Amino acid sequence: MPTTKLIDQVLSPPPAHMVGDGFRVHNFFPSGTDLEMQRMSPFFLLDYNAKWNVLPSNSPRGVGVHPHRGLETVTIAYKGKIAHHDSTGMADIIGEGEVQWMTAGGGILHKEYHEAEFSKKGGIMQMVQLWVNLSAKNKLTPAAYQPITRDKMGKFLLPNQGGTVEVIAGEYSNVKGPAKTFSPIELYNIRLNASGEAIFSLPSGYNTAILVIEGSVTINESQVAPVDHFVLFKNEGEVINIKASEESIVLLLSGEPINEPIAARGPFLMNTMDEIKAAFDDYYNGKFGYLAD
Repeated sequence: MPTTKLIDQVLSPPPAHMVGDGFRVHNFFPSGTDLEMQRMSPFFLLDYNAKWNVLPSNSPRGVGVHPHRGLETVTIAYKGKIAHHDSTGMADIIGEGEVQWMTAGGGILHKEYHEAEFSKKGGIMQMVQLWVNLSAKNKLTPAAYQPITRDKMGKFLLPNQGGTVEVIAGEYSNVKGPAKTFSPIELYNIRLNASGEAIFSLPSGYNTAILVIEGSVTINESQVAPVDHFVLFKNEGEVINIKASEESIVLLLSGEPINEPIAARGPFLMNTMDEIKAAFDDYYNGKFGYLAD
């Protein structure tokens, strides 16, 4: 019989820092907390740009051209609009509830910044960026990009007008998400109405957490998790109950760990330091393509 997946920690947002000049983020892992590099594998990094009022600017703020190898970046917009360009020629803009899923693989250059019209008007920016590790066999896979709009997501309507589970990756109640992943991942936006409730069953071996984007929820009928807090679950058990005390949005992330060595330096995520050195060499020698500033 399935058992409850108990809470390990409820984390307040760490002090914010700037990424480029466009994103004011709280880094929940791997630094800024006691979460180690492998604790949320296959997810390696979570930066959360809590609601931040961006002043109008004719020059869009953001992060300039930079490389990646050995990982995927997953950017979810909740407020504001985010533009993306990369060295494969892909250019895209996402708005509320939409996702940019970029596979760096063997190497890519990209830049991320506020969309031009949003930048001119200013407004509230709120977003999440995840780094997803790739296993050794997939580290050098060709770079790729998946734009995931809300109309493409799987949607499950919760009973009793409780809200909606938007499936970005994985499957919930036979509803599948559109994202193609290299390892088993469950990634959902859970949009709950006041008193709305959702139950999730996830493998005991998966690393699992939620981030409260809006509102406040009660986990397993016992622990309150307020807005902007990160809830890490123990691996034992399978079932999680989430109930909203007010209209709420919760990001759930769960995945099968990649049990391989990690070597991380700057924008590269590899298995060994020799591979890190090779990544820097290839980048400096122009092997990641070209992208204008």
